[in-house]
Amino acid sequence: MSLKKFHILFISLSTLCLVGFGIFCILAEGLFGDLESLKKVCGVSSIFLGIITSIYGVWFYRNKIKHFDVV
Repeated sequence: MSLKKFHILFISLSTLCLVGFGIFCILAEGLFGDLESLKKVCGVSSIFLGIITSIYGVWFYRNKIKHFDVV
């Protein structure tokens, strides 16, 4: 596996983890006690970062992998 393909895999897994954690934070009820506002901030920022990493992954794929010859 080339380094570019591993990078795409790593970005994809990072995006899934960020979005999954964001959904968990938003949907979790009563797990954080008095920290409900912190829970919402963590959830929204995690989903936002997941969107940013997915945009970066698409950009990286189009500019680096698309022109890469697969043998």
